[in-house]
Amino acid sequence: MVCRRAINAVAVPLLVVATTIMTAGPNAAGAQDILVSRAANRQQAIVDGARKEGQIVLYSSMIVNQGLRPLTQAFMKKYPFLRMTYWRGDSEEIIAKISAEARARNIVADVIEGTGVGELAVEARLTLPYFTPMAAVMPERYRDPRSHWTSTRISYYSIAYNTRMVPPEQVPKRYEDLLDPRWRGKLVWRIGSSTGTPLFLTNIRLALGEDNATEFFRKLATQKIINFGAGSARTLVDRVIAGEFPIALNIFAHHPLISRAKGAPVNAQLMDPVASTAGTMVIPRGVRHPHAALLLVDFILSEEGQQILASAEYFPSRSDVPPNEMLAAVIPARAGMLEQFVGPDRLNHYTESSSKIFDEMFR
Repeated sequence: MVCRRAINAVAVPLLVVATTIMTAGPNAAGAQDILVSRAANRQQAIVDGARKEGQIVLYSSMIVNQGLRPLTQAFMKKYPFLRMTYWRGDSEEIIAKISAEARARNIVADVIEGTGVGELAVEARLTLPYFTPMAAVMPERYRDPRSHWTSTRISYYSIAYNTRMVPPEQVPKRYEDLLDPRWRGKLVWRIGSSTGTPLFLTNIRLALGEDNATEFFRKLATQKIINFGAGSARTLVDRVIAGEFPIALNIFAHHPLISRAKGAPVNAQLMDPVASTAGTMVIPRGVRHPHAALLLVDFILSEEGQQILASAEYFPSRSDVPPNEMLAAVIPARAGMLEQFVGPDRLNHYTESSSKIFDEMFR
């Protein structure tokens, strides 16, 4: 997840080097040609090219043991002539790393994956468009019409509540229920992340319209929501489990379900409309191994790759790959609720203005 301050800190240097990176590297034109190829022999061409390249580097925010390691092992088993390495970091760390590489004109990553990373790189003109036939099996809302990113995994957001502290009949089920005076000073949300408070506020703005959203925010501000900036979204769920907070807003909806299955006193409650975001993959300008990059993109989006993500307790972006059944209850369509997909373009467009609303009304 990407803090807006982190975005602002690296956006300028990224933009400064964007023009340089666009023309850097003797194989830039050839890389772009193969990346957008739709030729009948595309598959054979990228396999042959990848065989010559011999390696591939992925930067990702996926959890190593759950996602990155099994993906790497399965990919190298399928393509034993390729040596795949990965670097795992939070989205803020990935942004800082690619920023430094761009300034040095030394792009190491061939594929970059994470929530919040792709839109910054696209905005800074540091990505190349690419074609993958796997995009055709994904819902249209999860596709980029400009072909600079593809969705790898979907995240849904809900509240998390401590089942010992919040009786079933009192669980907020609508956003309006958060205004109940009983919750004054007892609600908490994550700050310092584009998928924390800015996403929550953006979802309300899109759902209600600006005027109605502003009125709702004024009322919500009287609830004295606790601003939590210590650690990740998972950390906040753990604090709810420990009884430090009765209710956390806008957390990953599947996290409480995973803990609940292990006996923790926590559960998730969706609210209509349910905000969703996507982990996305981009290929950077200056890519060293474009053929191998395409092979990896195709593999992660293939049925096999998406099943690995489902086994790792992520939500696949392919509609034909079912998620872990234990987590399926928080998929909006299954719960009979509207999904409000805040894709990379929307997230990038609204985060700054939603962050300003937060600073003015909730800081």
